[in-house]
Amino acid sequence: MATEAVSGETPTLFLRKATGLVRGWSVRDSIIYACLATNFVTLGIYEFTFAGPAFPKGQFLTAVVISGIWVSFLVIAYAGLIVTIPRAGGDYVWQTRILGSGLGFVMAATGWWFILWLWAPIYGNILSVQLFQPLWATLKWTWPGGGAAWFGTKNGIFIVTLITIALAGVLVSLGMAGYARIQKWCFLGGLVGFAVVIVLLLFNSHASFVSSFNLEAHKLFGANNAYAATNHQAAKLGYTTSAFGFGPLGPTMLLVPAFMFFLLWPNWGATLYGEIRGASDFKRVFTGMFVGLWTTVALTVVFLLLVAKTIGWGFYQNLNSLDYNLTPKFGIWPYPFMFAGWLVHNTAFQVILILVLSLWFFGWVGTLFLSSTRVIFAAAFDRVLPDRAAEVSEKRKVPVYSLVLMLLPAAGLAAVYAYSTTFRTYTLDATLVIAVTYLFSAIAVVILPWRKPDLWRASPASRIKLFGVQIVPVAGLITIGLLGFNLYEWFTNNNYFVNNNDSLIYMGAMYVLAIVIYVGARIVRNRQGIDLGLINKEIPVE
Repeated sequence: MATEAVSGETPTLFLRKATGLVRGWSVRDSIIYACLATNFVTLGIYEFTFAGPAFPKGQFLTAVVISGIWVSFLVIAYAGLIVTIPRAGGDYVWQTRILGSGLGFVMAATGWWFILWLWAPIYGNILSVQLFQPLWATLKWTWPGGGAAWFGTKNGIFIVTLITIALAGVLVSLGMAGYARIQKWCFLGGLVGFAVVIVLLLFNSHASFVSSFNLEAHKLFGANNAYAATNHQAAKLGYTTSAFGFGPLGPTMLLVPAFMFFLLWPNWGATLYGEIRGASDFKRVFTGMFVGLWTTVALTVVFLLLVAKTIGWGFYQNLNSLDYNLTPKFGIWPYPFMFAGWLVHNTAFQVILILVLSLWFFGWVGTLFLSSTRVIFAAAFDRVLPDRAAEVSEKRKVPVYSLVLMLLPAAGLAAVYAYSTTFRTYTLDATLVIAVTYLFSAIAVVILPWRKPDLWRASPASRIKLFGVQIVPVAGLITIGLLGFNLYEWFTNNNYFVNNNDSLIYMGAMYVLAIVIYVGARIVRNRQGIDLGLINKEIPVE
């Protein structure tokens, strides 16, 4: 399938006349993908463990709603880019065509390719604390050595991360149609599990929860009067939180950058729109991301209200504060859904609830690599990367070699992460780098009407107006404000744990790696008679 130049033959502009990908997803599939990408269960409650103790005066409810509104403008901006150039590769394709080939490749390769290698241990840790640890604790299993606590050891971290990488690889290898089926049933099953939690918290009193928490904590962990002891231990550490409600705006706004850990990703499927039906229809594209985002916001609001009612807001934050200060109450991460399951004093029920809720993870884990493979594919189709990375399998239309370029480095770095505590600090800026990539796409959509006027006039996005004003570039400006605010806070406020100097140096090295790859590609392709600059002036074929 490679099309290298042979004697006397002029190379074609793109690798071949068609990508080989097929539009196998519907709007419903994109909605589910967006909802799972902004996963409240896997990412949201995980982030709450850090956000509450870091910003005790902020109000979660207000911050979630503000974040949802602000990120909605990112959805509008990305919808505009998608319908203008509805091709696989997303940010890579738009930035190389609007901002320039070199800049676009460096931003996209770093933000979608290299950085996702480092997200594998993050995904793996969530699998550990939301499935393995609560399951082992509930069943009182003591193997391997240390029981549930083993999953936090070096060997445990490595094994769970490898499991995560393997799961993601298998799901992506199923192709878009197979992946859509898996994510649909995982999403529906996860919603059933969440509905059970809602019923438990809605129809039980605070007193019932306190009694159940004390009973199960004693049975599983040997802790006496655990509810009161948790509050006392947090107070002893000097932690206090604000009452649940709509408090002061200033401290609450500081929660917005923290909540971007799970709410910034409704556009995670933007790189896939070369394989989604209706990708030139602004309403359909916008709906896919917007409904996914606000489903997550709605689930989050319901959870927070029920926590305040039944679990107790102060207690919930006290539990989080103990984990934040590295003194977890039971030696494992404080999984609130496990505690909700304690309202039913039956081990089988508790185990089944943990397993059903784990479907949120299994429906989400493929996002680790799926979107990234299309960026690698698009760069190879443009001839920046080796031709093989743009090959797709005959049956399932999977860019297999692009997937390999995600799997192998991720597995290698998983070992380094597990056995080197120093390297773990290098991953702290993983969210920041993706936000930078988003920032350049927001800039691209703002300057698009001036940079590529003919392309813009032909785009359905140019016809989306409010009071005669084209809203997509305006949404791009507001998105720049969102990302600029977050980046400023992340760089200047230590409470977000993303302004580590060693991590910044490591991330900088990845940008350098992307530059080296691009410069090397320009040299090699120029010798083959291929001008990469000309390729990036054309819209890729479908």
